[in-house]
Amino acid sequence: MAKYLLLKHYRGGPERTEPAVPMEDWTEQEITDHVAFMDHVAQVLTERGEFVDSQALSPQGTFVRFDAQGKAPVTDGPFAETKDLIAGWMIIDVDSQERAHEAAAFLSSAPGPGGRPLQEWIEVRPFLAQQASDVETWMSAAQ
Repeated sequence: MAKYLLLKHYRGGPERTEPAVPMEDWTEQEITDHVAFMDHVAQVLTERGEFVDSQALSPQGTFVRFDAQGKAPVTDGPFAETKDLIAGWMIIDVDSQERAHEAAAFLSSAPGPGGRPLQEWIEVRPFLAQQASDVETWMSAAQ
């Protein structure tokens, strides 16, 4: 089994055939249906033994770094686009990358305005395993 992070992108990724409607323009029922579908996906993955955790993200956030002892500058950006793009995440533990892609496609079929599937882009990122070979691979790629 391998863990994957599924990042929900409401904007971004390759171009869509029709523009995305911002969630603030959805009806209350459309939002309720969307959230219910997210719960359904989590339930299906739980029944398969693949669900680990998920959370929706608030659009508010801050950017923090270490500056010097006793200082932590805090600002509202610049963000690495995540503040505007990533609405939430899900962690799954599956047998293969192919299965992770299947789960991401299922998540991407969530209903949006008019009950139509959003077909939003889901970023699939494997967790870096704690095995030496994975760390060496990561270090090589970072150089």
